[in-house]
Amino acid sequence: MSYPAQDASRGLLRRAGSRAHRETISTDIPARLDRLPWSRFHLLVVVALGVTWILDGLEVTIVGAIGPVLQNRQTLGLSAEQVGSAGSTYVVGAVIGAVLFGWLTDRFGRRPVFYATLIVYLTGVLLTAASWSFLSFAAFRAVTGFGIGGEYAAINSAIDELIPARYRGRIDLIVNGSFWVGAALGSGASLLFLDPTLLPPNLGWRLGFAIGGLLGLGILLMRRYVPESPRWLVTHGFGGRADATIADIEQRVRQDTGERLAQPEGHLDIHPRRSFGFGLIFQAMLGKYRARSALALVLMVAQAFLFNAVFFSYGLVLTTFHGVPADRTGLYLMTLAASNFLGPLLLGPLFDTIGRRPMIAGTYATGGILLLATAIAFGLEAFLAWTQTLAWMFIFFFASAAASSAYLTASEIFPLETRALAIAMFYALGTAIGGASAPLLFGYLIGTGSSMVVAAGYVFAAVLMLIAAVVEARFGIDAEGRSLEQIADPLSAQ
Repeated sequence: MSYPAQDASRGLLRRAGSRAHRETISTDIPARLDRLPWSRFHLLVVVALGVTWILDGLEVTIVGAIGPVLQNRQTLGLSAEQVGSAGSTYVVGAVIGAVLFGWLTDRFGRRPVFYATLIVYLTGVLLTAASWSFLSFAAFRAVTGFGIGGEYAAINSAIDELIPARYRGRIDLIVNGSFWVGAALGSGASLLFLDPTLLPPNLGWRLGFAIGGLLGLGILLMRRYVPESPRWLVTHGFGGRADATIADIEQRVRQDTGERLAQPEGHLDIHPRRSFGFGLIFQAMLGKYRARSALALVLMVAQAFLFNAVFFSYGLVLTTFHGVPADRTGLYLMTLAASNFLGPLLLGPLFDTIGRRPMIAGTYATGGILLLATAIAFGLEAFLAWTQTLAWMFIFFFASAAASSAYLTASEIFPLETRALAIAMFYALGTAIGGASAPLLFGYLIGTGSSMVVAAGYVFAAVLMLIAAVVEARFGIDAEGRSLEQIADPLSAQ
């Protein structure tokens, strides 16, 4: 792979010969994408793809807020353990969806899959609103998770491949952090939907899901303006479409900014092919990039356990240990969600300037240390509802940036041809190990009614965060400002 200066007038592609009976192509697509100035086109990509996280945050937070309401006999009459189990079925669905759609994204492209995953996700949300029992509620939550798991793989890979390298870190963090904008909206909405003086208990929680699903239909229309990744097209042998797509993107950027584009600096020699077998993909992930694989897995497990432990159960913690009425838990969750978004928003630029390794290790370590202190205070019953929420706000200001950086890490440190599957695999493994177990575990711990027992669960989450910080400091990749192809050679270039 080489990146010498190149005259843009030579065009997008040139034939360079053959190797092992396969055509060799020299492309400047990565350089042409990375040298683009920020424009309305990039903002459209971020909004059209990233807004799903807002809707996901909205309905996931509603689930956290309605946990106590669903225990009411006038609704579904669930136990605390069943509320936790329903959270786990969502996570299991997300794991399966991530793996399946991750493979489909690398095989058939980013664009068709991010349409399909959104349709599945919206179907699950709307069906959840019609649940009539524990089994139906859990099943429809699994369908919702199936769609959102696929969204993680398709959208993160598409955004990374379309956003210029110098902005990639902060944009990834903000996009993943926008989940908490939806969480804040969901928490605020729950104050209305769950208010028994405004709506019957068995109607309000259903409207929370139904409205979120209907709003999501508008995203389908926005996504028609987002092109297929030119990087994916050229490595999979669609040179003509790649040429037309990158030319269209450049034209849109010129119109948006009124600037004359700088000449691209670099080219990449590749051997395009329509598909890359699992053998080649896993050989790279478990061979040349095995240290990176371990890094991505540790980061994913730690953040998945912490976030699923807290946000699927915080409503129950508030009602069980602080006597907060079930219809008022959304107020506390809303403030938590705000701090979760402010972390990636304010700290995000530092991941592109100070660098990935110090910022990722630092946010994981700070979140872990603050969580240890919070766990001890909770076990000693030193908190009121608002003081505990304030402590969580400090924790998640840093932990949310750390969690978003886990997805950033998985999406940029592996070859392009396996990017979506890598995101999917590590999201799936991390979520299966850390995420699926956390709601079940904390549902049981809260059910004991002992603050010391719950505190022990928080201590375990803190230890996982600190381990992740150490692993990042040792094995982290300094990816800031670098092209994706410089961070990891494409399989088609080998």
